[in-house]
Order: sequence, then C-alpha cells, then structure tokens
Amino acid sequence: MLVTKQQSDYAPPATEDPRMDEVARAVKRFGYQQDALIEVLHIAQRAFGYLDETLLTYIARQMKLPLGWVYGVASFYHFFSFEPPAEHNCVVCTGTACYVEGAQKILDLLEKEFGVKPGQVSADGRLSVTDFRCPGSCGQAPILVIDGELLGRETPESTIARIKQLLANDKQAKEVAP
Repeated sequence: MLVTKQQSDYAPPATEDPRMDEVARAVKRFGYQQDALIEVLHIAQRAFGYLDETLLTYIARQMKLPLGWVYGVASFYHFFSFEPPAEHNCVVCTGTACYVEGAQKILDLLEKEFGVKPGQVSADGRLSVTDFRCPGSCGQAPILVIDGELLGRETPESTIARIKQLLANDKQAKEVAP
C-alpha cells in the first residue's frame, strides 16, 4: 500500500499523551526524511516502550512510507518490540562460557516455573525472558541481567528465588499502596 499525499496529513490519534508529541517532534526534527526511519522508530519505542499498529501507522504516514515498509524495518531488527514491556525483565547470557556453566538450565527452569521462553512475556505481563550473547564477563558465568542489574555466578535456583522475590515485593507494594 502506497501512502498518498492526502494520507500523509494523518494526525496522531486524539490524545493528550505527551509521548505522541515526542514522536511527532522527532519526525519533524528529521525533516520527514525516509532515511531517518530507524532513528524515529527508536525514539517511538523509547517513548512508548513498544511499537503498536497505531504508532507505526502514524510514523508511516508522516514519513510518506508504506506501512508494510515501516513494519518490515521494525520487524527486521531484534531491538524493536511489538508487545508492551513486562514489569520485570530477566536476560540470560547464552554465550559459550555461560552455556557451559548452566545458562540453559536457568532458561529451562524459568520456562517451567513461569511459563516463559526467551523472547516471551508471561501471561500476566509481569516477566519477560530474553537471551543474548556475552556481555564480556565470562569469568562470572553464568551471567544474568535482571531489571538492569548484572548478576554473576547464578544458578537456576538462585535465579528463580530472585525473580520470585521481585514479584512478591511488587505484590506487597501494591497491597500497601493507597
């Protein structure tokens, strides 16, 4: 589908959401240039946490690109997501040293305990699991990054205990909050 001149006048959805204003400013700052698509997608994902159909349609129309093209670029790169982020993220290194030291066992237990495989978000939206290759701390294998905190020499059991504690703390905080 080719975006026509008339369609390019598409305005963002009627909302007071300042995140959409941030995306609109980015598109304008880059002069509506098609070669700035990846940068605009990064800004949109940073603002919203993920790229939904409304956001992709807006970007496509503003940049005078077919929606299929914008979706194709966003789906090609692994750092773009089409799902809302989970409350907590567990990243497991599957590089050689971490794999040898038990990374797969950690991933298997995460799936068993929480029903989440790498690249997925739990049904309740509270936990995502991702695998990646080597942050460069092989001497501390296996390496995890839980909510941005790098952890070394983890075991399947310690990983599950940490995540259960995080989820329990969230539950307690919600019960206490007015």
